[in-house]
This record gives sequence, structure tokens and C-alpha cells, in this order.
Amino acid sequence: MGLAQYAVVPIQNEWGVLHDGNVNGKYATKESAFESAVAAASLALRQGHEVHVSVPGREMGETALGL
Repeated sequence: MGLAQYAVVPIQNEWGVLHDGNVNGKYATKESAFESAVAAASLALRQGHEVHVSVPGREMGETALGL
């Protein structure tokens, strides 16, 4: 099987999930984008793929949820 990569990325004042070159979803918090990425990664894992999920660390002045 292949490699499924999911990356939580900032999009203006929101968050999205980058997968296969496309950004999916618009999430108010980094945590909600992460939860979506993990749900998708779980499906890929069940299909036999190697899975990578990445989330950026907190920036100066940013809350833990990315607000």
C-alpha cells in the first residue's frame, strides 16, 4: 500500500487539512482540523496505508487551539 499524508495548515483565520495536494475543510480551530485529519488517517490505516499526520506547533501569541 501507499503513504497517506495529512497536514493541518493555516488558511487565513481558519485551518484546513492538506492531503494529496488539496486543502480540505475550513475549521475554526487547529484542534478540530486535527480531529478531521485523524479520522481520515484512521480510514487510510484500515486500508493498509502508512500514515503521517502533522500539525504545526504554537506560534508566539497563539493559543493552544490555534486561535
